[in-house]
Amino acid sequence: MFNARPLPTMDRLRRELASLGGAQVDDWRVAADVLAPLAGRLLSSRRARAEAPRRPSLLGRPAKFLPGAAPAIAGSRHRPPLVAPHPVPAPAVGGETPGWQLTNITRNFLLGFVMPLWLVAGIADWFCHRRARIELNAGSTESALHLLMLSEAAVPVIAGLVLEITSPILLLMLASVVIHAATALWDVSYAVKRREVTPIEQHVHSYLEMVPVMALSFVAVLHWPEVRALFGRGQRLRDWSIRRKQTPLPIVIVAALLACMLALEVGPYVEEFRRTRNAVR
Repeated sequence: MFNARPLPTMDRLRRELASLGGAQVDDWRVAADVLAPLAGRLLSSRRARAEAPRRPSLLGRPAKFLPGAAPAIAGSRHRPPLVAPHPVPAPAVGGETPGWQLTNITRNFLLGFVMPLWLVAGIADWFCHRRARIELNAGSTESALHLLMLSEAAVPVIAGLVLEITSPILLLMLASVVIHAATALWDVSYAVKRREVTPIEQHVHSYLEMVPVMALSFVAVLHWPEVRALFGRGQRLRDWSIRRKQTPLPIVIVAALLACMLALEVGPYVEEFRRTRNAVR
């Protein structure tokens, strides 16, 4: 059934070596002494493999009646390699997060952690002022500074929630952070000369001073090409337009943040200012 080629034997190798003459005979005899044991093992394994019976089909004798079935199930040696129907992307090196997921995570962290941290620190500072009874010592001047710092933080926050992050919005945020830090220094310098600023209040102030820097840093990471364009780096030109977001944030998130700002920041500090003004009268 199969036309197998005759396997060479050791006698055939010796006859071929004897047919050579001159120096080649000595060279081949030395080589034959080394290679003869290896050649014998190779010939024995090939002869045993040729004489071994073929592995039966997994489906038995009826498999030969199935068109195209024999090549696929005749054995693992003849089975074609499995190929995925669609290319499978390689896993990220070191468990890195894909870029689009990293953008969503950064934006959610900014809206879901940094912003609430600012609101909590603001209401905690208001409680410290109320406990210190600033209406009897520092008075309405310090309360007016609190309202000024609140506006310096609230204006860029509202702009970032509803407007596209372009060059003028980035400049507004950067200027607000610098002015807020200067106003905070003015506020503390004024307060320590007229009342006691407790360690707890100082610790709360550290959050109120750093949260705007954190928020600006997250915005810069999310809109890094616009930041590079603002400082004249990269190929993108500065965009001086002021327009609403092309892809607006979910209305539920924007409404929730604005409501919390009114309830936890604007309302308490307006009440504080009215209380300090009434104490003067």
